[in-house]
Amino acid sequence: MLTEERYRVILERLQERGVVKLQELVELLEASESTVRRDLIDLEERRLLKRIHGGAALPSQKAPEPGMEEKSFKNIQQKNAVAKLAAQQVQDGESIYLDAGTTTLAMIPFIEASNVTVVTNGLSHIEALVSKRINSYLLGGMMKIRTKAVIGSIALQNMDNFRFDRCFLGTNGVDIEMGYTTPDPEEALIKRRAHQLSATSYVLADSSKIGEVTFAKLLDLSEATLITESLPEAWRKSIAQKTNIIEGS
Repeated sequence: MLTEERYRVILERLQERGVVKLQELVELLEASESTVRRDLIDLEERRLLKRIHGGAALPSQKAPEPGMEEKSFKNIQQKNAVAKLAAQQVQDGESIYLDAGTTTLAMIPFIEASNVTVVTNGLSHIEALVSKRINSYLLGGMMKIRTKAVIGSIALQNMDNFRFDRCFLGTNGVDIEMGYTTPDPEEALIKRRAHQLSATSYVLADSSKIGEVTFAKLLDLSEATLITESLPEAWRKSIAQKTNIIEGS
């Protein structure tokens, strides 16, 4: 089993149980104890778990994910550059999925394709889409108070009524080994399902997200095209080996 796959299995088991024993992971991963210990050390350094005697536990409660209002004032120019690049991918007559988030929200003013239909789980997005007279559907489900994103089992069931030409997803981190990640496992499920229902998937990430890792895995880098305004040179070669990249000039 590859390192990345072991990491995914470890984190998924932790999400299910909160605490996992070292020996359990050895048997689950079919790996040596020394290999699993190294994995746990690496994941702890990334702040994705906390090593305890005989195993690992979920990390201490982190600060809550910033809300839409707080996020909207960060990296404005970079997000707008990414949003413009993303909007240029939309073609006339397509059906697309727009993930909740400030960068995907910034896409909406730049969409110039005609006769487009949009499905979204973002409350702020539906307001902007309707104002621009774009045919739009808002998923039903539980609304996150801070980010105004619709999540949960009802939203997942609702999404299965649709198929998309393209989906545009936000992320909190882009990492060579851990792929695309976000703080909320439930929101990760929504993003992953949108990817599965789409012919083509894009992940929007300004350069501040490159090299970051958060709690819940969305996708491997190879599963979606990365759209960013500027890829740091230190990451360019390694990321380009994993995925297609659309980058600003």
